[in-house]
Amino acid sequence: MRASNSTGTTMSYRREKLEEQIHRIVSDLLIREIKDPRIGFATVTGVELAGDYSTAKIGISVLGDPRDMRKTLEGLKSATPYVQHRVGKSLGIRVTPKISFFLDSSLVEGVNMVDLLNRLEDTEKKEHEQHESGGEQEGEPGDE
Repeated sequence: MRASNSTGTTMSYRREKLEEQIHRIVSDLLIREIKDPRIGFATVTGVELAGDYSTAKIGISVLGDPRDMRKTLEGLKSATPYVQHRVGKSLGIRVTPKISFFLDSSLVEGVNMVDLLNRLEDTEKKEHEQHESGGEQEGEPGDE
């Protein structure tokens, strides 16, 4: 049983290392080599490598409106063969994973969540200040 745990850990470690390398390679390509005008301000947020290393799904965060996001994904789809070639050449492994891109909305969702929490906090402060100053206008007992 110990051998399978050791192998599983090694495989997981290898996958993590490959994901990190792919992340770095694709990030560098976006900054230095890919000059497609459709690709806006895009950031690689993560890489999900399949257990058999056959596919790599690359998460992309795009700064801009939905139109900018759509255009960036179109540009990345067009550049995928080049990206896959460069990743394979850089990694030096026998079989290069098939690359695909997806829009990672987790950063946008995180920003929206922080904004929502800030607004909630502001609302609670205002309600607390009104209560402290005796300024409850609605629902005060005995108003009926």
